[in-house]
Amino acid sequence: MPLHTLSLSLQFGALTDAATHRAAMPRHKVARCIRHALETDAEITVRIVDAEEGQALNRDYRGKDYATNVLTFDYETDPMVMADLVLCAPVVAREAAEQGKTLADHYVHLLVHGTLHAQGWDHETSEADAEAMEAREVEILAGLGLPNPYA
Repeated sequence: MPLHTLSLSLQFGALTDAATHRAAMPRHKVARCIRHALETDAEITVRIVDAEEGQALNRDYRGKDYATNVLTFDYETDPMVMADLVLCAPVVAREAAEQGKTLADHYVHLLVHGTLHAQGWDHETSEADAEAMEAREVEILAGLGLPNPYA
């Protein structure tokens, strides 16, 4: 099955360890991960931020006053996906270490997760929706050569 077209903007905020995160997320790898999760063509911006920016965005847009791993801002899904994915570098790094994953592999999972959210998938609406989204993530990650992150 051919992959969909992606217009990608990859941005790195003011990170003290930006080189580590840039190395884990080269542009070609980010594009590959997102394209494997797309069900249609897309224009997506991926921004890697520090804890302060991540917390401010989560507080201002979701009413939750802490930095989370990935935020998805979906603007349109038809005729193409238009979205911003914001990943909080310190949270992603901490979670990767806690879960015994490489930083790169955890970023791949979160990119797939965020891309699914941008297309309307939601794990917070019901148990059935959560199971369906998780199964789709596992399927995409397997296609990218990664193990089930929920196992």
